[in-house]
Amino acid sequence: MEFSVYNPGETDEIRNLFTRTFTDSESEAEGIMVGNLAYEVMNTTNNSDLFVFVARDHSRPPGEQVAGCIIFSRLTFDSDIDAFLLSPVAVSTDHQGKGTGQALINFGLSTLKDNGTKLVFTYGDPNYYSRTGFGPVSETVIKAPLPLSHPEGWLGQSLVSKEIEPIDGKPQCVEAMNKPEIW
Repeated sequence: MEFSVYNPGETDEIRNLFTRTFTDSESEAEGIMVGNLAYEVMNTTNNSDLFVFVARDHSRPPGEQVAGCIIFSRLTFDSDIDAFLLSPVAVSTDHQGKGTGQALINFGLSTLKDNGTKLVFTYGDPNYYSRTGFGPVSETVIKAPLPLSHPEGWLGQSLVSKEIEPIDGKPQCVEAMNKPEIW
C-alpha cells in the first residue's frame, strides 16, 4: 500500500470510492451523498485550505487503485490557529479491517504537523478515531462549526501539545462542509 497526496486526475475515482464504500456500509442514498460531498470539497476548496491523501493498491487495475482516501479542510477561527477538519474518510470495503484507514490517517496527521498545523478535528465514531489519537472535545472547549446531531462524535487532537486549549468563538468550515445535514 502506498500513501501519498492525491493526484487531481483521481477526483472521479475518489468520488466513486466514497460512493461505493458508503453504499456498502450505509445505503445507496448515503453513498451518493458522501461521494458528492467529497467531490465538492475537492473541487470548490482553495488548495491552501485542503489536504487530500490516498492509499493506493498497485495490484488493482488503473482507475481502481485508490483503496482509501481522507480529506482535511481548513477550520478558521477568529484567532490565528492553524486547524483542519478530517472529513470525509473512506476505505474500500475489501481493505477494511486491515489497518489501511489508521495508517492513512496517521500519514495525513504527520504531513499536517510537518506543515505547521496545530489542531485537527473530526466528527465521527469515537471508537474508530481514538485509534489515531482523537479524543472527545467538549463544545465548552471548542465549538463545532454547526449544531451536532451526535455531540459525542465531536473529536479532536493537538499536534503540538498534550491538550487542546479552549478557543473562544465558533470556527468556520469550508463552504462545501457548511451544510447542517452532514453534521
